[in-house]
Amino acid sequence: MNDSVKNFTEEAKNRAEALTAEFNERAKEAMAKSTKLAEEALEFNKANVEALVEAGKVAAKNMEVLGQEGVTFARKSFEETTAALKSYTSVKSPTEFFQLYAENSKKAFDNAVAQASKTSELFVKMSNDSFAPISNRVSVITSKMKTA
Repeated sequence: MNDSVKNFTEEAKNRAEALTAEFNERAKEAMAKSTKLAEEALEFNKANVEALVEAGKVAAKNMEVLGQEGVTFARKSFEETTAALKSYTSVKSPTEFFQLYAENSKKAFDNAVAQASKTSELFVKMSNDSFAPISNRVSVITSKMKTA
């Protein structure tokens, strides 16, 4: 009987040690996987923040370009308006005044339309440029979700 109790105890001890070793091994694997997932999530979020920062930089630069474009147009428009006003002083008749006024008005309108078109094109291009880093991150997210 003593031998059977000894054998049972020894067998129970061996099983307990094996279970403990297996539990420890699985816990280590789970911890390693968790650590890896946390590192991947950190890198992923870091890349997202970097994309937002880059988009902000591009947008700020683009707004600066648009502002410069507006100032250039305003300066040119002011110079043309000043020249037109000076030209009115040399007018000899009402007919000549209205003819000159019509020419200057048409020129100013054409310039305004051309500037609006140019600004619209710039804005569309700059919007696309500004959102490119974010769009790239969305592509990465989409591909990761597909593989997951």
